Amino acid sequence: MATGSVKLLGVWASPFVNRVEIALKMKSVEPEFILETTLNKSELLLKSNPVYKKIPVLLHDEKPICESLVILQYIDDSWPNGPSILPSDPYDRAIARFWASYIDEKWYPLVVEFMKAEGKEEKAAVLEKISEGNLLLEEAFIKINKGNSFFGGDRIGYLDIVLGSLLGWVKAIEMMDEMKILDETKMPSLAEWDKRFCSDNVVKDIIPQPEKLAEIHRKFHQMKKATSN
Repeated sequence: MATGSVKLLGVWASPFVNRVEIALKMKSVEPEFILETTLNKSELLLKSNPVYKKIPVLLHDEKPICESLVILQYIDDSWPNGPSILPSDPYDRAIARFWASYIDEKWYPLVVEFMKAEGKEEKAAVLEKISEGNLLLEEAFIKINKGNSFFGGDRIGYLDIVLGSLLGWVKAIEMMDEMKILDETKMPSLAEWDKRFCSDNVVKDIIPQPEKLAEIHRKFHQMKKATSN
């Protein structure tokens, strides 16, 4: 069992920081949360992550680990006595890593593109691409979970954390744009998984409410608009 100080650099509204919070909570590890700001990055952050200069950063005994997917694997390796995050089977681990990369590199960037798109036609075009990805995720979930409640089996695991951490922002975007990104009629299994994930005791106090995220987005947009004038 790993020992020593554990610090987490981040902001509460970041889904990538939320991933780390969920993983640490699963392992019953309480970090010292060091609040960062996106506009004025601390010297500690810049020193800890000189390559990407972004959150989250986990400091374990003052040694920095960067990038959320890397941090999740580090937490699983460092605290093996808690519930497993990654699958134990090598093939299952490889499949989980594959879909995690897909979510971060292909699926979520489209959600961000949707948020930035202007006009209903442009948003509808991006939404069609997202819908194609949703079907892939629906199929992957059915195949990977082997009849259980989560990607990770009967409890939350690696892919649940990776995809589930993004749900708050997805729902906030749906609220702001009055368009459905996660269509339960086309992805019923994932829709049920969504409810289970968000109501899980490990998760429900960590994933921010969509209303709060929508408010943050509006304030940031107003501030950005004011500074550009």
